[in-house]
Amino acid sequence: MPKRSRKPCSYPGCPELTEERYCPHHKAKEARRYDQQRGSVAKRGYDARWRKARLMFLRRNPLCVECMKQGKVSPATVVDHIVPHIGDMVLFWDVDNWQALCVSCHNRKTAEKDGRWCRSNLFRK
Repeated sequence: MPKRSRKPCSYPGCPELTEERYCPHHKAKEARRYDQQRGSVAKRGYDARWRKARLMFLRRNPLCVECMKQGKVSPATVVDHIVPHIGDMVLFWDVDNWQALCVSCHNRKTAEKDGRWCRSNLFRK
């Protein structure tokens, strides 16, 4: 398979050519900046209260809903927000917005919806 054409790094003022969005030097820098903007897990609502609610939800919904749609049976280990809450705590705690997924299905959904850097969260305020 042919390689992608190289283009300038997206970091302002960087002349490096890369096949990805950022050159290796700025890729790590952008990842750290994104993590700082995003806030800690607890600040985003995933605290002890969430862990307890998550366990209760998974006990009542032990199978992955996406796998079941495909006729497969897989244990659910992730409680996913169907509509991303993006900091909206009312939507965060809306049980009707939760679904039980296996890790594989959750990762696939997240990659399709948000891309590698969770763009939906980066640019919404």
